[in-house]
Amino acid sequence: MLQPTPGAQVSDFGRNGTYGEIYPHGIYRALDRLKRLGKPIYITENGLPDADDDLRPGFLLTHLAQVHRAISEGVDVRGYYHWSFTDNFEWAEGWALRFGLIALDHQTQTRTPRPSARLFSQMVSANAITRDLVVAYAPELLADLFPHA
Repeated sequence: MLQPTPGAQVSDFGRNGTYGEIYPHGIYRALDRLKRLGKPIYITENGLPDADDDLRPGFLLTHLAQVHRAISEGVDVRGYYHWSFTDNFEWAEGWALRFGLIALDHQTQTRTPRPSARLFSQMVSANAITRDLVVAYAPELLADLFPHA
């Protein structure tokens, strides 16, 4: 069973404990290390299981803020693909963990956008993390993401 760091924010739990810690600075650290390779980078999976979608908006805001930080420091990030668009079947967990921006009823195939899907859409449309988005979706992060406002 995976043991999270005491006091760390964690995602939903599966059969073997928490899926993982939420550590936005980690994506920055990884991108910063990859910068020395001088190659374009595509982030192909970044997300977390969050059935009630209470953590995912903050996850998106903080992780993409760290990606922006890396880009502003010269990392050649060409793309970001959130994991996952819809809830999906996981071999180890079946349908138990909910990764999608879009909730998927696996029996009826009905798809329902979660609040984080709207947030992601608005961030992409604005090509920015705006103060208004933070206030609307994760106001507890306002001081962290806009410290001088």
